[in-house]
Amino acid sequence: AIFSTAVEETNLDFIKANSLNIPIMKRPEYLACLVKEFNTIAIAGTSGKSTTSGMLAFLMRGLSLKPNFIGGGRVKQFINKLNQGNFLKDSSDLLIIEACESDGSIVNYYPKSTILLNLTLDHHTVEETGKLFERLIDNTSNKIIINADDDNLKALNIKDAITFSINKPSDYKPSYFHCGLLNSHFILKDTEFTLSIPGKYNLLNALACIAYLSEIGISMNDIVPILSTFQGIERRFDIHLNSSKGFVIDDYAHNPHKISSLMETTSKVRDSTCYIFQPHGYGPTRLMRDGYIEVFTKYLRNSDHLILLPIYYMGGSAVKDISSEDIVNKVKSKGKSAEVIHLREEVLKKCDDFKAFVVFGARDDSLSDLARMIAHRLSND
Repeated sequence: AIFSTAVEETNLDFIKANSLNIPIMKRPEYLACLVKEFNTIAIAGTSGKSTTSGMLAFLMRGLSLKPNFIGGGRVKQFINKLNQGNFLKDSSDLLIIEACESDGSIVNYYPKSTILLNLTLDHHTVEETGKLFERLIDNTSNKIIINADDDNLKALNIKDAITFSINKPSDYKPSYFHCGLLNSHFILKDTEFTLSIPGKYNLLNALACIAYLSEIGISMNDIVPILSTFQGIERRFDIHLNSSKGFVIDDYAHNPHKISSLMETTSKVRDSTCYIFQPHGYGPTRLMRDGYIEVFTKYLRNSDHLILLPIYYMGGSAVKDISSEDIVNKVKSKGKSAEVIHLREEVLKKCDDFKAFVVFGARDDSLSDLARMIAHRLSND
């Protein structure tokens, strides 16, 4: 039996497996075994892992490289009746994994190649996560590809890395780029690319994939037509409405870095936006509280409004010593418009005041339902 590290031993399935003497492994332990058996590319970082691993798998499949893939997000173009979109099983020895640092098990992975996207506050402090990343890099036997724009990564002890960037000098830096409202265009090594998902953060994700593929001998001209068709990952800038009636998106952003990237991108779409955020977990919210306050204070415009839903609790032995009110009160003290709303039915009343909504938060797929309800309400007004 294989369980997520989030599943505690008091879980009924866990208890049943124990009572039947069924061998039990945590998911990261099982994944570590697979990593050793394949030519594995580990995608690591505190933001962008799901999109980058899914994008790389999509590109490699389109290039007929027949990759295997184990991800954390659902690649839209992989979804069918037999696949939720988070895996591929094929005939090559290539395996792409999303290497999550949240439980520290990343140090048990021994991949052939590692792509390191960024290093910011998320499940651990920057210093603690940095040490985990250094261990992963030490365990990597072949190619190491890192984001040269990330100052925290630059501070790590990483040698002989291949680099990508959009601002600082690197091996893979576009000579030109333009991030539009819903897509991006860029020129890299005299090759023109189009990316059909928005934001500088997704441009960096694409550069990471292109860097790896180029280093294993793939022509950029072969990558161009495939990249332009990539539709992204579910709950990553999912557009539920984009018309004269309004604009509604749903996103997984949940740490300060992801939220800042999201708000920077969405601020270009409409002049006034209602942001609806659901923090997840009491421990993570406690750790990132000050980061949330800083980001919301920086990116909320005078025309914007912030709604925080109650902290999403999935059970377990969490200490409930923080609330959404703690964050909102600080944001309001900085002169920003913010409130806590406990009932989602009350959130729908905001459709009378705003025509642009961004719903975001991790773990809880019902946030997508909320985004759909808002889109439906606006469409029928």
